[in-house]
Amino acid sequence: MAAGGGSPSIVEFFGGEDGYRCGYCRSDTGNISHGMWAHSMTVQDYQDLIDRGWRRSGKYVYKPIMNQTCCPQYTIRCRALHFQASKSHKKVLKKMLKFISKGDVSKVASEEEPMDSHIEDVATCDFLYKSESQVSQSDLTPLAVDQAERVENEDKDSGETKEEGNVQKVESDSVQICADKDTPVPAEPSHSAKAVHAPPKPGKGADLSKPPCRKAKDIRKERKLQKLLQNQMGTAEGSQLQGDQAFLLQNSKSKTNQPKNIEDFVFVPLPDDARHKLEFTRFLCDSPLEAEHAPNGPECGYGSFHQQYWLDGKIIAVGVIDILPYCVSSVYLYYDPDFSFLSLGVYSALREIAFTRQLCVKAPDLCFYYMGFYIHSCPKMRYKGQYRPSDLLCPETYVWTPIEQCLPLLEHSKYSRFNQDGKAVDEGRLKELGRVRVLHKRTVMPYSVYKKRRKGPSDEASVQQYASLVGQTCSERMLLFRS
Repeated sequence: MAAGGGSPSIVEFFGGEDGYRCGYCRSDTGNISHGMWAHSMTVQDYQDLIDRGWRRSGKYVYKPIMNQTCCPQYTIRCRALHFQASKSHKKVLKKMLKFISKGDVSKVASEEEPMDSHIEDVATCDFLYKSESQVSQSDLTPLAVDQAERVENEDKDSGETKEEGNVQKVESDSVQICADKDTPVPAEPSHSAKAVHAPPKPGKGADLSKPPCRKAKDIRKERKLQKLLQNQMGTAEGSQLQGDQAFLLQNSKSKTNQPKNIEDFVFVPLPDDARHKLEFTRFLCDSPLEAEHAPNGPECGYGSFHQQYWLDGKIIAVGVIDILPYCVSSVYLYYDPDFSFLSLGVYSALREIAFTRQLCVKAPDLCFYYMGFYIHSCPKMRYKGQYRPSDLLCPETYVWTPIEQCLPLLEHSKYSRFNQDGKAVDEGRLKELGRVRVLHKRTVMPYSVYKKRRKGPSDEASVQQYASLVGQTCSERMLLFRS
């Protein structure tokens, strides 16, 4: 998906070498990250930013300084189309089905995988409140495009030569903020970087390139499920359930040798006498991301959404997700603690993976599920690595690397470069500072022009740092606000 023709992203960069309290290891000053305030942001820009290790918490977008912070946070994604639920994942799905159908699930919190605590916000909130923007909205409204273009041409007229650069809040007293899925969780490039692949060594695990074996009874169950779905789809025209089942049927036709997938659990027809009714609704929600529709994109469009979970007419959880050009990115989960025995953090992650697979039918590029950060030095955050197959982002070259290749390196050192090609560099690195776009006094201009007009001390070091972190492409698309 190419960058849209709407309003550009507008950001304020804060730097961030000072240390702040870490929500993972509780260090008072160990959390070190760069940050910026996103007044607005396109979905393509945010996609490219998270593929360089950035992440948003509300309108605050931050990037850990990986070789300095106390608990390095590696961006993790699951290859949703190839996802296979583990035994513990299936146990959670079966528990939910049993509860809905029979209502007799023991209310004992699951211990297979921890629910995410609200620690990501804790890890960033100090810096967030100190850095919140005070800029008025009028200062953020650029002048007409033709005026901005004339300013950008000013630098060319000066005779200088340039090198070519590569170019709703939930109204429910019963719902509390109990989990932050930074949030709950591969290779292949992030559409801007190459991935590193290597088959597992003999005796070191299953060959992921080959389909796993499958029991005969599972094959029989799947065939029975297909017949049920075919019969029900004839009477369920026009419903959202029909679309879900159509996807499942399409997805299962070529999977006779595969184990049960998540659709077999989440879209299975329920008995007429089911004790409970679980429903889902989805709404656009307020965020810095600009909602956008594209002809080849998902029907719901791109942007930030609330996924609401309703049980017998009562809202029990809300998942916040960002739908981006290449992924569904999980942001937060709010849930009613009375229903924690249903392992809603794990269940919602599995539902979101299934949702990603649905979106991919209409938008083939949208095939990844981003789970926030994987923090190997924090044992309770390692569970994200169980959503396989998954990849971690190399903090130096921004190449996706299968997590199986990363874990031995992280056992040796909490900070590691995953790309083992010593000559490889960041392909999206800054190449020409003068081409960075700046918004100054409501006028869009390249930094080379702004630098000449600026009065007072030079800010080149700060702009250089910002552009190096966001990369050449984003620095030429986004507008860096300068007062």
